[in-house]
Amino acid sequence: MDTRRYRMVVTSGLDYVGTGALVDDRLRSWLKEPPKTYDIDAFAEGRNEIARGVTLDHDSATGTSGAYGRWRLRETTPDGTWQTTVVIRQTGAGPTWVQLDVEHLPDDPDVFPIPAKTPRLAGSLLDVLRARDGLADVTRMPQVIEADDVHSVIDELCDEKRRLPVVVASTPHGVDFDAWLERTVDPLVRPLAGLAILYVLTPEAELCFNRALEYHQVFAGGIRTYLPGVDPAWAGDGQRHRVLSRRTITESPQRARGLLAQLPQRLAIQAPLPPELDSVPVLRARTKEGVGTSELERLRDENHALFEILEEAGREQRVRADEIRGLKRELHEAQQGESMLVVEYDEQYRELHGAKAQVRALQKQLLILNAAEAAYTPVAPGPPGPASFAEILDRIAGMPRVHFTGSRKVTLELDDQAYGSSWGRMAWDALLALQDYADAAAGGEATRDFKQWCEDVPEGKHSISPRKIIRDESKSVKTKADWRKERTFPVPEHIDPTRKLFMGAHVRIGGGNTIAPRLHYYDGACATHGIFIGYMGPHLTNTLT
Repeated sequence: MDTRRYRMVVTSGLDYVGTGALVDDRLRSWLKEPPKTYDIDAFAEGRNEIARGVTLDHDSATGTSGAYGRWRLRETTPDGTWQTTVVIRQTGAGPTWVQLDVEHLPDDPDVFPIPAKTPRLAGSLLDVLRARDGLADVTRMPQVIEADDVHSVIDELCDEKRRLPVVVASTPHGVDFDAWLERTVDPLVRPLAGLAILYVLTPEAELCFNRALEYHQVFAGGIRTYLPGVDPAWAGDGQRHRVLSRRTITESPQRARGLLAQLPQRLAIQAPLPPELDSVPVLRARTKEGVGTSELERLRDENHALFEILEEAGREQRVRADEIRGLKRELHEAQQGESMLVVEYDEQYRELHGAKAQVRALQKQLLILNAAEAAYTPVAPGPPGPASFAEILDRIAGMPRVHFTGSRKVTLELDDQAYGSSWGRMAWDALLALQDYADAAAGGEATRDFKQWCEDVPEGKHSISPRKIIRDESKSVKTKADWRKERTFPVPEHIDPTRKLFMGAHVRIGGGNTIAPRLHYYDGACATHGIFIGYMGPHLTNTLT
């Protein structure tokens, strides 16, 4: 994005009154620290101008919709106005939200705003507010994670209410942990105060962490940024979470610091505000008051205040327009990138599918050549694959141990989508592999699950890449009632008396995170019941959709 402001959004561990008192105290202390040294007494006396070209406004309200308090500092400089806003907000019995914004509003509409640095006020507030984001504590400096803390950290990574990224640092082998933390990690993450949840793993904790998160590991002095919505069970999800290598950190600390800060800063701007904060009304600056003020002076003051409001609104509108343009550009680039990945995946799958067909044909030819009685028998081509999902559904009816119990309508809609032909081939390959697996299980030849079957498939049997098979949904999906309900599908009464089962096991059909369809199934093969396909359709709701 071309514009950037600092934004911190957390919840306070204190009640509304206690939060407001501490925010007011820390704000006043910050305004008296060099180089500011502003006249806070003027504000206490009812005047909002606390220095030449510097104003501090405060407003608050309490009503049926909750309570809020807001402080706004505006500092005029030759290149525009620097604006710092702190808002506290509580609605109903919920927590008290705290929002801190720092931004530059240029006077010239053709000048881009200056990027805002992390203010000292952010760390000062985090020190006293017991700030949280979902299950996690938000601190000024990184928290040291011991082995016993790892499971709690993993819960925080998977927490569906988490808004902030989690930055986890590891320690290089043979390096003193305390020295690495103090000299390398602390300076590197200092700009992330209020923008991310900060952790550093002890060597013992690092081992436990990486054993638990097979696809999301961090080690050897690297630092990894975990976006909201971590899915530990999905290898592909690991690609979303960036790793900053030790080499980059040690060779160019300043560059590494900037790289590490980019993503949390952008996420802070792009993420929509919680509804509680988004409902706070616009601040209106107060007019000057004084004894004996004439009506004409009062009108002049009100006119001046109105002019300032309009001028400020114009500046903020220009900044917001720049942000919207940047967001639209990023969205367009992301959509183009995902579409290209899907096309590339489709092409690669076609090539792989063709290569497998050639291998199978050559294997058959080899068997025939080795058999004297069939030395001149031509190789019969295998039956062609289904041309559509409609044909797939018809063919499933002929599979004695694969049963489709899902919605035909949802599956047939896949035929109308751009990548339907490729998706159909992939779905059919999965069904053939499931059929061979179920047959082998019924005959006592397969005693493990479908994923393990595909990892070591017997010669001549169908299989798919084990990476496409997910044994179960993530904890965040299974514990959210709506998402769990989406993945509960019909089964016969002899499978479950309720005629419904949660089917967390699924196969990814195609490439792309949320574009590609999913095939959800229940593995009853080892119980001689076969495989039940409860769903074959678009990607269901999760933290990424």
